Amino acid sequence: MASLVVTILGKDRAGLVDSVSGAIANHGGNWEESHMAHLAGQFAGIVLVTVPDSEADALTRALEALEASGLLSVTVERSEPFSEIGTRTFALEVVGQDRQGIIYDISHVLATRNVSIAELATETRSAPMAGGTLFEAKALLRAPHDMTEHDLDEALQTLADKLLVDIELHDETN
Repeated sequence: MASLVVTILGKDRAGLVDSVSGAIANHGGNWEESHMAHLAGQFAGIVLVTVPDSEADALTRALEALEASGLLSVTVERSEPFSEIGTRTFALEVVGQDRQGIIYDISHVLATRNVSIAELATETRSAPMAGGTLFEAKALLRAPHDMTEHDLDEALQTLADKLLVDIELHDETN
């Protein structure tokens, strides 16, 4: 079996997922895992697909044909087996007054410690009592096995003080 990571992007409309899932099903593929979202009139998704080796190239062509027909942008990459063994998982929550550069500052602290962002969701909303806009972020982090919650939290709390935001970190390692 071949594993493919398919990314899709297009103007949001009914039928995008149907088009992609139809191509996958027609080539004997299995939709394993996905994350999809609608944002500002656009639809984006990433899908992990397994497909018989003999159908991988044909499925790739079928998905790329969706792009050629103008429905959406499609990228297909072969995926190698990936193991999260030896990593630690942390949940991160950030809340504070919105300002430029929050994600950059946080991602920089994480990157310098070899911590990757596995999932990230952010939003801003009106905070009339605070007289501005509230920024919220939730992330799932993957860190080296020897990274302690205390060490990572210490670095993030130093940043939180600088940014005037609240940062909570929880070890989610099983």
